[in-house]
Amino acid sequence: MNTVTIRDFDPAHYLDSDEMIVEYLKATAEDPNPEVFLGALGDVARAKGMAEIAKKTGLGRESLYKALRPGAHPRYETVKAVLKAIGVELTFKAVS
Repeated sequence: MNTVTIRDFDPAHYLDSDEMIVEYLKATAEDPNPEVFLGALGDVARAKGMAEIAKKTGLGRESLYKALRPGAHPRYETVKAVLKAIGVELTFKAVS
């Protein structure tokens, strides 16, 4: 009998370019559930290297993991610092 191994899907394995990261964050930011965007931000931080992001933000690695875990409610300053560390900025446009 053949055995099939199923692994959990990890988006961080596919976030290998700045363009992919931007599109991923844009898509998740459109979801009405903010947990989706915050989860994606954690995926991107893991893809870029959590230790490197922690260093760039001035946060401890464990604090960063805690701030980006499911159900967390990170401060705006934390989200903004992580975005800056991964090389992404928020932009706004008028809705017509």
